Amino acid sequence: MKLYTYANSSAAYRVRIALNLKGLKPEQVFVSLIKNGGEQHKPEYRAINPQEQVPTLDVNGHLIGQSLAIIEYLDETYPTPQLLPTYPLAKARVRQLALAVACDIHPVNNLSVRQFLKSEMKHSDAEINVWYEHFIHRGFKPIEALLANSNETGKYCHGDEVTLADLCLVPQVYNARRYKISLDAYPTIVRIDAALRALKAFADAAPEKQPDAA
Repeated sequence: MKLYTYANSSAAYRVRIALNLKGLKPEQVFVSLIKNGGEQHKPEYRAINPQEQVPTLDVNGHLIGQSLAIIEYLDETYPTPQLLPTYPLAKARVRQLALAVACDIHPVNNLSVRQFLKSEMKHSDAEINVWYEHFIHRGFKPIEALLANSNETGKYCHGDEVTLADLCLVPQVYNARRYKISLDAYPTIVRIDAALRALKAFADAAPEKQPDAA
């Protein structure tokens, strides 16, 4: 098993957490998204992942892109600990929370969008920061409500066991802090994030702990 990864990719961060939780240590190949114009755009990596994104998991020559697809593969092949509940309504709730981050916040704030805003749309760094903060708040406000107003929320996003939702939440909170965005309006998110980051699997997956950390 081989993981193509980058320290500051929040999608790769999710997968690193999953691998740590399951005690898996694949070979790592570091793909810098910023050096040399972005190594993800080089032909040799495009042949591995035509989307020119990280992470990619190579399983005996079978290439899996997209972090949630990778995590669900890992959950099906290495089911302990289980990251998706088996009960359909619980599974749907966990997926809803995970997708609220992975589909609604992350895509509009990721590196390729910010680069386009700067290079093609000629926005300043200050304007891009306003963009970034807007979509963090737009995404975190309903997530906070979903978490705070449900008796299914426990120590973590869903009960007291780590789920896929937690793997998506922590990297997004990390990014918000990186951009110095106030999280005062999201006490439930902040509480859950703190509890998760205290776990070794999460702490060891943090960007600053990676061999390719800038």
